[in-house]
Amino acid sequence: MQEVRVLERTPAIVIALSGEIAAENADEFYEEVMAAYTAQPADIAFECSALTFIDSTTLGTFVKILKHVRSDGHAMKLVRVQPRIKKLFTICALDTVMEIEG
Repeated sequence: MQEVRVLERTPAIVIALSGEIAAENADEFYEEVMAAYTAQPADIAFECSALTFIDSTTLGTFVKILKHVRSDGHAMKLVRVQPRIKKLFTICALDTVMEIEG
């Protein structure tokens, strides 16, 4: 189970993620994030301290969100990412295309 909560909308959209995001709920995650973004486009910061699990589908979803946000001239970053989750981004070299803070 995952939870996506919008904490702030200005100057950036801050979205708190918790629980597990995997293939079975990645589409819902994407839709919730894009609904918040479409309502008021801005930079996006994902607060990930309570995010406990992601899979390869989730990695792809983050890339999909990043491409959309960048095409509009905005930025995206992940903050307070747990070491084991950050390692997945590093293994896939996604830490070279998006900002990820531990």
